[in-house]
Amino acid sequence: MATPHRTDRPDALTLEVVELIGEVVARFYADYEEAAGEHALTGAQARLLSLLSLEPLPMRKLARKLKCEPSNVTGIVDRLEARGLVERRPDPTDRRVKLAAATDEGRRVARSLRESLRFAREPLAGLSGQEREILRNLLHRMLGADA
Repeated sequence: MATPHRTDRPDALTLEVVELIGEVVARFYADYEEAAGEHALTGAQARLLSLLSLEPLPMRKLARKLKCEPSNVTGIVDRLEARGLVERRPDPTDRRVKLAAATDEGRRVARSLRESLRFAREPLAGLSGQEREILRNLLHRMLGADA
């Protein structure tokens, strides 16, 4: 027996939530690009530096996280390395693999970037601690196991 084809359309509330999520993402990226520019970084450089400030990562994993080609990551790492924000080092578990890692200066710049994001600071400051926890938990739930 054939499975019936679903033609259900999302309800108005779901569509409104999707639109609001889109607006949040757009504002976040605009603010992120502005903050990156204040540090003479591109948005991609800032995102890569932020990832590396958390932990050293191999180039292929960086490419997956940034959703781009490994060759693009190599160029971004090259530019950040030239500025002393990132360094390459051998992976202690597999010396054939190179890890990109933030330097002390790179971690300082990444922290400054996070602190200068107005969008993350201003609207969220209008929510109580409990509201921020609820929002965080709902976002984790929406993202499922990927969070």
